[in-house]
Amino acid sequence: MKTLSATIKALTFAVFFFVLSAAAQAQATRTWVSGVGDDINPCSRTAPCKTYAGAQSKTAAHGEISTLDPGGYGAISITKSLTIEGTQGAGYGSILHSLTTGVTINFDNFAAVGETQKTVRLRNLNINGSGGATAANFGLRGIRITGAAAAAGSEVFVEDCVIDGSLGNPGRGIEDVRSGGGRLVVTGTTVRNMAGTGIVVIPASGATRIDATLDNVRVHNCAFGVVASSGVRMLVSNSLISNNTNHGLGVEGPNGAAEMHVTNSRIASNATGIRQDAGGTVRVANSDVVFNTANGTVGTVNSYGNNRFAGNAGASAVVAIGADTHDKGQQ
Repeated sequence: MKTLSATIKALTFAVFFFVLSAAAQAQATRTWVSGVGDDINPCSRTAPCKTYAGAQSKTAAHGEISTLDPGGYGAISITKSLTIEGTQGAGYGSILHSLTTGVTINFDNFAAVGETQKTVRLRNLNINGSGGATAANFGLRGIRITGAAAAAGSEVFVEDCVIDGSLGNPGRGIEDVRSGGGRLVVTGTTVRNMAGTGIVVIPASGATRIDATLDNVRVHNCAFGVVASSGVRMLVSNSLISNNTNHGLGVEGPNGAAEMHVTNSRIASNATGIRQDAGGTVRVANSDVVFNTANGTVGTVNSYGNNRFAGNAGASAVVAIGADTHDKGQQ
């Protein structure tokens, strides 16, 4: 009996120790980072981590990483559904990404977590690719989204962010190349000073549909402004696309029809305002296309007749499609 009692006590102690250990290592729904934190910490409010990457490992799927104070929180490769809240204010939510990509989202890596609804939310972040005065140190991309996983539930929200200074190759602000499709929503965000394209949405292979919504977005001083290609359906609304050295807006469809609808926006002081290439369709409503230095438009641009084309060099080949905005199938 004494032996049995001792065995039971030992087992009880072992179970108790295991439960405590598991609880100590459990991932939290909300974690915190601080400029004076340490990644060996549990990332709690009173013992925050130092980097977003360090906090991710201690944050549960669909959890949130919050930012306590100004700091440089490092590049991150996101592997689960996650919200990163940079917090408004000078110096908060800074990601410096010399020689690399600031935020990488590969939805193929989410399979290990067993998620069916895959969602990433990036809010109030300043993603800066500056490498100083040396070109060899410049950042590559602000945000890169990849994955061949099924489109269902694969979505990215970029809200109230500034993405600046990716002057390395390919020098893109937001690059969505998911071959499995999905959704991208960018709101209240500025993308500027890119060696390549400010925002590009193009499947890495094939023409799988990606639905992209850009609202209240500003894209300035890039080689190309916004590009949609190969099966993408993109809405650009209430946005300013300006001072880009090639075209401000571009739509093409080398692997399948892509469509872009532009409304209540300003496309100004680019080389070409809007460019349509084979396989792409662009429709424009309630917008200004002005002061573009080479052409107002190139290719076929469909206008609802309520746009203003003014002060552009070269030609503006616009096709009027009337004021009827109702799909016949919906009447």
